[in-house]
Amino acid sequence: MKTMAAPFRSLVEDYPRYLKSFELFLERSSEHQCMQDFIHNTLPDILASIGGGRSIFNVLGVGSGAGEIDLEMLTQLHLKHPHVKVNNEVVEPSIDMLHKYKVRVSTTPGLDHINFAWNKMTASEFEKHWQEKNPGKKMDFIHMIQMLYYVKDPEATVSFFRSLIEKDGKLLIILVSGESGWGKLWMTFKEQLCNTEISQCVTTGDIKTFFDSEGIPYHNYELVSQMDITECFTEGDPVGELLLDFLTEVIEFSKNAPEDLKKGVLDLLRHPDCSKEVDGRIIFNNNLGVLVVEP
Repeated sequence: MKTMAAPFRSLVEDYPRYLKSFELFLERSSEHQCMQDFIHNTLPDILASIGGGRSIFNVLGVGSGAGEIDLEMLTQLHLKHPHVKVNNEVVEPSIDMLHKYKVRVSTTPGLDHINFAWNKMTASEFEKHWQEKNPGKKMDFIHMIQMLYYVKDPEATVSFFRSLIEKDGKLLIILVSGESGWGKLWMTFKEQLCNTEISQCVTTGDIKTFFDSEGIPYHNYELVSQMDITECFTEGDPVGELLLDFLTEVIEFSKNAPEDLKKGVLDLLRHPDCSKEVDGRIIFNNNLGVLVVEP
C-alpha cells in the first residue's frame, strides 16, 4: 500500500466537480481536435482491413462518454464499409453521459445502419456480464479512449478486451502520452497524487512496456495536443483551481495540498518539461498516444 502525503480525496468521488473540471479541460485544450484529426486522417486506413467481408460488424466502445468521438469513428467506419450493418455496444457507467449519448444519436442523421446497445456499467462490470452472457463472441473493432485511468488493473483490462477481437479485428487505446506533461507530472509525484484504488497515473508508455514484456505487437501514434493552464498560477482563481484539480485528480488541491507539494507541482507545471510559454500564456503539453493492437 502506498503511503500518501495527505489523505486527498480523488476528484472522481465528486462527480459534479469532476464533470465541471473535465468540461473546462475540453474547452481549454485541443484534446478533441487532435483526436478528430487522427480519426479523419489515420483511422480510415486502420479500419479498412477489419471485418473479413462480413455484412455485420460488431463494435464495442468502452467508456464512451457522451458519444461525440464514437460517432466520428462510426462515420469513418461507414465510409470505409458502406454496405455493412453495425452492432454497437456502448459501455459507460455515468447515466448522465449515456443520456447525452442517446440524445446525440437521436438528433444525428444517417445512423440507421447501426444498432445501439446501452450498457450502464464499468469496464469490469461489463467484463463479468460479457463472460456470463456472450462467452466466445468476438468483436471487429473495440476502442478504449481515455478510460484506463479508471480501472484497477489496466494491463488485465487491456488483455481481456484484446481477447475479444476477431482475428482481423483491431483494439484502439488512447491515453495521455508518456512523453506528455501528464507523464512528467505523474512520474514526479506518483506517490503523493495517484489514487491507490484506481490506477490514475497510466500513460501509453506504461501500456507499451506491458505489450513489449508480453511480446504483443502494436502500432503507436503520437497526437500533438496542448492546454492553456495560465490561471493555475493565480492564487484563488476559480478557473485555475478547477484546472489544478483536473491535473492532479484531487478535490480542491490548492486548498488541501501541503505548501511544499503545491509549490512542487506548480513549479513542475511551469517547467519546460511540461509546458512552454507562448505570448505570456502557459501552455501545457497534453500530447496523447494511440496504440492499435491486433489479437
